Amino acid sequence: MTTNAGISPSAVERVMTLAPVIPVLVIEDVDHARPIAEALVAGGLPALEVTLRTPFALDAIRAMKQVPGATVGAGTVLTPDDLDRSLDAGAEFIVSPGLTPSLGEAAVKSGVPFLPGTANAGDIMLALELGFSRLKFFPAVASGGIGALKAISGPFGQVKFCPTGGITQDNAAEWLALDAVLCVGGSWMLPKGKPDPASIEAAARAAAALRQ
Repeated sequence: MTTNAGISPSAVERVMTLAPVIPVLVIEDVDHARPIAEALVAGGLPALEVTLRTPFALDAIRAMKQVPGATVGAGTVLTPDDLDRSLDAGAEFIVSPGLTPSLGEAAVKSGVPFLPGTANAGDIMLALELGFSRLKFFPAVASGGIGALKAISGPFGQVKFCPTGGITQDNAAEWLALDAVLCVGGSWMLPKGKPDPASIEAAARAAAALRQ
């Protein structure tokens, strides 16, 4: 494994600071992709993470990119091949649940803003070795919650996080109050079933108002 200069933190941070919440989206029907994106953007959440958990994810990325104001990324990216397919679909940023040297090096080579998943000090040290200082903390609640992130982030003052996993409208503000947190990721804006754009937009507005 080689040590890299990594991707400029400012490129990743631009995505992380577009809004206090990055919606984490599982798209079950590609026809729903654009209406969902339009509702989220109208509600003030322009950074959209489409997870590669369904057969429709890449087509959903393509559809959402047509929405004015949307910055569309791919999540649940596990391998360099996933990364390549996401970039081919037009993903503007990449999110992974964890980090491997091969995935990290592929992200560096591509130059795409990359938010790798970390859950402990060893993960963070690997990320820093690969050149990443803007990280996902995942699964946030299951990994020990706010207390764990406070403790883990202590030795790594240069690192900023996007906690994801167990974040809700009710607890997001507590996470966002941490100095080490730039934004949070969550799926509560998009309940399962046929999407209701009006409800999604209202939930997005409430989420966008978490940090004024």
